[in-house]
Amino acid sequence: MSLAESGFLTIGPHSLEYRFLGPRPDRAPTIVMLHEGLGCAGLWGDFPDKLQRATGTGVFVYSRAGYGQSSPVALPRPLTYMHDEASDVLPALLDVIGFRRGILLGHSDGASIAAIYAGTHQDHRLGALVLIAPHFFTEDSGIASIVEAKTAYETTDLKQKLARWHKDPDNAFYGWNGAWLDPDFREWDITEQLTYIRVPMLIVQGKDDQYGTVKQIEAAERECYCPVEVALLADARHSPQREQPEATFRVITDFVANVGRINEWARAA
Repeated sequence: MSLAESGFLTIGPHSLEYRFLGPRPDRAPTIVMLHEGLGCAGLWGDFPDKLQRATGTGVFVYSRAGYGQSSPVALPRPLTYMHDEASDVLPALLDVIGFRRGILLGHSDGASIAAIYAGTHQDHRLGALVLIAPHFFTEDSGIASIVEAKTAYETTDLKQKLARWHKDPDNAFYGWNGAWLDPDFREWDITEQLTYIRVPMLIVQGKDDQYGTVKQIEAAERECYCPVEVALLADARHSPQREQPEATFRVITDFVANVGRINEWARAA
């Protein structure tokens, strides 16, 4: 399939917006970017463009169903929505775009989805993971911040700000917020999947992350058998790519350059 630079892909019942930067999968490795719980393709800003220029890889960004200009989802989302994305949507999407070899780069919910995928699929096309502010289990402090986000959405201009990026901001916000605030979601835990990941992993987290503490990093270091590199960045909260863009960009591009297979992929593609 020959993909245009931007457009929509049909995956299952949903139409998903996307951008594809740089060489296609038959010519170079591909970095597939998975956004946060309130993100979308556009909210990455110019980060994908800079990443493509610095690495020479292809970079694929898309909005999951319920986000950006993609089709909406039925609410409430099932509490398994991240597992469902990793088991049903992401494999089909990788096949449709012609993914041959590369990296999953995820932020927040997107990082968790990437980790679930790598821990449940023996995909030899996957060479590494970059996880920005990942969640591997719930924490009381994180849940408290999600409660605060709900208050902000309903009492401030947060909804108007999100409407700049999402055609249905209620679908995007409540799909994420409602699942995390469901009492049963307190049992959500993907640390078991970490033990099955067999590719190098980089975790980038802000020291002041309001949604997760260093216990998330410690879980990966304890459970993973794969190499785990960590960048814990000062003066950053849950979005270090926006709060400390230069430091975040540097550690990610250094990691990509140091993943041993990248040069082999580039020659073989």
